[in-house]
Order: sequence, then structure tokens, then C-alpha cells
Amino acid sequence: MAHGHESSRKALGIAGGIELGYLGVEVVGALVSGSLALLADAAHTALDILALGLAWGAAWLATRPDTALRSFGFMRAEVIAALVNGAALLIVAVSIITEAAQRLGAPPEVRGGIVSIVASGGLTANVIAGALLLRSSRSNLNVRAAFLHIMGDGLGSIAAIVAGVLVLAFDWRFADPALSVFIALILIYVAVRVVRDAVHVLLEGTPGHVDVDMLRGDIAGVPNVHSCHDLHVWTITSGYHALSAHITLPDDCSAECARAVRGELSAMLRDRYDISHVTIQLEQGDGDECEEAHMPRSALGDDGG
Repeated sequence: MAHGHESSRKALGIAGGIELGYLGVEVVGALVSGSLALLADAAHTALDILALGLAWGAAWLATRPDTALRSFGFMRAEVIAALVNGAALLIVAVSIITEAAQRLGAPPEVRGGIVSIVASGGLTANVIAGALLLRSSRSNLNVRAAFLHIMGDGLGSIAAIVAGVLVLAFDWRFADPALSVFIALILIYVAVRVVRDAVHVLLEGTPGHVDVDMLRGDIAGVPNVHSCHDLHVWTITSGYHALSAHITLPDDCSAECARAVRGELSAMLRDRYDISHVTIQLEQGDGDECEEAHMPRSALGDDGG
């Protein structure tokens, strides 16, 4: 897991450097051309840089060691960063729609050629930065939020290019604010997804890849398991899932039998459901405690024995 955070931080840092390098070009291009679409794209690039910086900081915090006060360390920092980045996307989208609504009534003159050229460079920067983050974004909510910032910005660049071409070819000045609204709607869509996923984790919802009914069936299918109750499954941070449950065993189940059940359950949960942090309370048929099975954070990858 530490290696994953290290590679994520490296990708986030390089992507942030690329975005920062092109921000100045976009700002100058927006001011010279008078384009709201390009200015919106530049504002989004600035937000991308902040988002990447926040994501990088959260990824670093997540690697800090456990303490007596924080038994899971700062692992949830990445989820909080994703939530903040998603909320920031919503704020930017609303501000763009507000400005675009004012311009639709009286579209200002826009230098379409400059808009298209500058936005093309921005699109190139976004594609490179997005490619760097793509792999980590598939399994890490924090990186995914930053990736969606970049991809939203890339689509905004495409909209700015189209607006510049329409203004240059047909003098359709309304295309600039109209496409700015399109950019904002894209931002709202991706922001809602990020916020929804982050809130789901913070509320300790069941991981999306886990079907609880199927999970109960698989637990019940382990030899010597009579029943399962008080089952809870949640995500601590991206890629790190936890489970706790009470498992009832036969009255005549020996200590060796209980250890075998514990090992089989832990292996099944890890291999079939990618659940690494497992706490299982084993009980006899009458409800008396038999043995507690716990696989701590430090034992990732073993069978919990």
C-alpha cells in the first residue's frame, strides 16, 4: 500500500507541474482574446493545480504511521481531500454558469483564432496529465477526484476550441458563453460523482463491489459455520476494506476447528472480496464466546492466523 501511495504522489506531482506550466499561457490568452470559455478553462486549470496539490498532500498524510490517538493513522485524509475537490468543482461550475448567463444576453467580441490556439495547447497539457493519473485513478478515490478535475478541464478545452472556431468562421459570439455552460454542466456531473463516492465512504457504506447477500452466503458456505450475525462491511480508504462479524460454530467445535474456520474465512474474504482488515468473533452454538479472530492492518496479505 505504501508503494501505491508513493507512485500516486509522483504522478500527482508531475501532473501538477504540467498544469502549472500552462496556466500562465491560458490566462494571457483569455485576456487578449476576451473569451469567457478560455477564461473558464484557465480558472479550471488553476483549480486543477490546487486539487492536485491537495491530493498530493492527502496521499502523503495517508502514509503517516498509526498513533494511540488515531489507530488508522490519517488514511481517511484521501477521502476528505476527494470530498473537498468535488465540492470545489461544484462551486466553479456555478460561478461559470452565472457569468455565462450574463454574457448570453450581450455576447462580447471574441478573438476566435487565439482562443482555439491557446485551448489546443491546454488540451494537450490535460491529456498528458490525465494519462499520468489514469492508472491510479482506477483504485484510489483521491486520485480519481484529481483525475476528474483534469478530464473536466480537458473537455472544457475542447469546448473552448469549438467556440473559437465558430466565432472565427461564423462570428457566432454566443457560442463562447453557451459552450461555457456546457463546460459547467460537465463539471457538475463529475463533481456529483466524486462527492457521492466520498460521502459513501465517510458514512461507512458497503463497498460497491460487495453484495452483502452473496457475502452472507459465502460465509455460511464455509464448513462448520452455522450462522452469521452483526455483519458490517465498510471502506477505510480507497482499496482498503474492512469487515466485522459474529460467527456461530457447532457446540462441539474444538479450538483447532475454530482456527481452521478463522483461516478459511479470512482467506475467502481477502481473495474473493478484497477485504483485508477482518475482525471475526467466533461463538459456540449457545452464543458463548469461542475465539476472536482478528487480522490487523499490519498483517495485510496473510490469513489472519
